[in-house]
Amino acid sequence: MDAVQQEATARARELQRSWYGEPLGALFRRLIDDLGLNQARLAAVLGLSAPMLSQLMSGQRAKIGNPAVVQRVQALQELASQVADGSVSAAEATDRMDEIKKSQGGSVLTGTSQTTTSSGAPTVRRVVREIQSLLRSVAAAGDIIDAADSLAPAHPELAEFLRVYGAGRTADAVAHYESHQN
Repeated sequence: MDAVQQEATARARELQRSWYGEPLGALFRRLIDDLGLNQARLAAVLGLSAPMLSQLMSGQRAKIGNPAVVQRVQALQELASQVADGSVSAAEATDRMDEIKKSQGGSVLTGTSQTTTSSGAPTVRRVVREIQSLLRSVAAAGDIIDAADSLAPAHPELAEFLRVYGAGRTADAVAHYESHQN
């Protein structure tokens, strides 16, 4: 790899860090390890071609262009944490990965979400995931925590919001959301 390619790869990884909180190679390798996948299975669950996954992992490409794929990545990250803490078994994880693979993504803000109640309203979890996705698309978790720390003395509730939704677990954000609905 020549110096120009190395520089481009370094820049792509830095962009990935700012957009996704870490380079996608590290994120995808962790998902592969935590969920017992290979690259081909990960690509299939995410809805990416194997070459595209490889380009994202190596830093030849910086951004995941499809928002539904980004949402599937987030769903897999959450699933991996549930497997790690024992709340989801390996067998359940396999079934959940099949569900994630079939998910169409979409935004609650545009009304295209596949995860809605019978009345057509987005579920609390879906709304929370949208908020998390939006915050995490703006800044990395560490930057969000730094911002929350700066705000905490004068605006503790806003600081808590940033910490919970910007760097916390989805389950904690759902609990926070539900506790503030009344």
